[in-house]
Amino acid sequence: MKFFRSHVLVSIDPQCLEMGAREIVDALNTELADWGLADEVQILETSRIGDPARFGPDLVVYPENVHYANLTVDDIPFLVEEHFLKGRVVEKFRAQETLIVDEELGAPKAKEVRVVLRNCGKIDPHNIEEYIAEDGYRALANVLTGMTPEEVIDEVMRSGLRGRGGAGFPAARKWQLCRQVPDNPKYLTCNADEGDPGAFMNRRVLESDPHSVIEGMIIAAYAIGASMGYIYCRAEYPIAVANLNIAIEQAREFGLLGENIFGTDFSFDLEVRMGAGAFVCGEETALIASIEGKRGEPRPRPPFPAVKGVWGKPTNNNNVETYAVVPQILLRGADWYASMGTEKSKGTKTFAIAGDVVHTGLIEVPFGLSLREVIFDVGGGIKDGKKFKAIQTGGPMGGCLVEEHLDLPLDYEALTAAGSMMGSGGLIIMDDETCMVDIARFFMEFTQEESCGKCTPCRVGTRRILDLLEKICNGKGTLADIDQLELLCDEVMKNSLCGLGQGAPNPVVSTLKHFREEYIAHVVDKKCPAKVCRALIRYEITPACTGCMVCARNCPVEAISGEKRQMHVIDDKTCIRCGICAQVCNFSSVAVLS
Repeated sequence: MKFFRSHVLVSIDPQCLEMGAREIVDALNTELADWGLADEVQILETSRIGDPARFGPDLVVYPENVHYANLTVDDIPFLVEEHFLKGRVVEKFRAQETLIVDEELGAPKAKEVRVVLRNCGKIDPHNIEEYIAEDGYRALANVLTGMTPEEVIDEVMRSGLRGRGGAGFPAARKWQLCRQVPDNPKYLTCNADEGDPGAFMNRRVLESDPHSVIEGMIIAAYAIGASMGYIYCRAEYPIAVANLNIAIEQAREFGLLGENIFGTDFSFDLEVRMGAGAFVCGEETALIASIEGKRGEPRPRPPFPAVKGVWGKPTNNNNVETYAVVPQILLRGADWYASMGTEKSKGTKTFAIAGDVVHTGLIEVPFGLSLREVIFDVGGGIKDGKKFKAIQTGGPMGGCLVEEHLDLPLDYEALTAAGSMMGSGGLIIMDDETCMVDIARFFMEFTQEESCGKCTPCRVGTRRILDLLEKICNGKGTLADIDQLELLCDEVMKNSLCGLGQGAPNPVVSTLKHFREEYIAHVVDKKCPAKVCRALIRYEITPACTGCMVCARNCPVEAISGEKRQMHVIDDKTCIRCGICAQVCNFSSVAVLS
């Protein structure tokens, strides 16, 4: 194993790449080579370190844990000479602000507990030896040389681990059911088809710590008696797919995959199968169909995959996060894991925070933390000093919760009872300038497009719900349309074949429950209280206008007229409500009216 005295994590977040992160990596490699330091300092690329809007192209140097921010290529020669050659921290490049939501560095802030993300940013995902140095594959060795499959299942059962794919079914119970089926061979699948808008929990684990998932899958395969496994990952995650394939090949080279693992009679191998991005393939029977090369459509259950899955054989399916935590449970014990969380939801959960919150990003917290703590303590509160309005949990099929729910504990039962769900872990926070009718329309548009079309309730029902929502947002709705919405949502939820159709109406149902007055304002008053829906707003220039001409020059349809240094006017019939005039005005003289 090659050792380095320094490790440098460089953010290659898309925003950082736009600002020159790739050039910074090249400059670092060049300067280190010129000073003869290439064998002493390792450069690692990581998805994100801090918020690019605040930190720009940034990097962190270990073991000193020094965060350098807003770097340019011209800064690199001085940085390399001072820090890596002379050993002096360059204070002028150092970030003045402390990282708040620290996605990659494995240095959690208060209220975070890193279990799934324990190695993200700490190890090189391309180097199996670095994973082994962090106790990697030790749990597997203990299991294969000292535990029976039944003992493994019992230990995971005692830990209280529930599947992190959304349904929250006890993982060990699933393994037990699959093991008890007398048919052979048995298969193992990993659902890495993460497709929720704004969610990237699984992607981060696969990109940063693929061996944790592989080790967890090998242990699960031993428990159920599987000989082959498939990791189903969407093609939109090219880095994750590449890192998985590298990790699988390395595991084979080390004798951790293939025949007679650790010199035992147990043999198991893995293969990555790429999906084309169909959201419905997150449903396990659709995922199995896609692995087999068929159209990704769900089928009625029973029989469940534990009885009839891949190639018609018993199959266990869990998601990335579930498998990634298994080695830690077997290494540190069921009691350790069960000591975190709530009575029915044990351990920790990763969440992707997005929307109108100060600190967006990826976090891992114990179950039981309240929504208020997640939004205001971990997420830093609502952006720009605005007020909290709602939070949507559980992805596009989750419900919207309001202020009265802020003290709810984050666990499966509490969220379900409140009309939402845990889902895979997406949290979208909305401020008081959000139109909840438009939010319902947005999520229904997504699920309608992702419907596979196999069952009529989902194929036709989601289309009709979307049509009604668009009609309401366009100011053409009626009170009867609201009644029709409720009826349709109920029918689609009760009669759809899979979870996509059954959950698709949730955003509509929850917004109708908590924000019915907004729907009524759209259909009765023909107004959008949040001033979001284009058909129900108009723009007007106020007397504060200085006649600077900026709005007129930027209007794409030339709807603004007026002389220089004179108050301008917007032609309402020509205006397309794009909002560019309000965005570019330096004097806040463009008013939005509803």
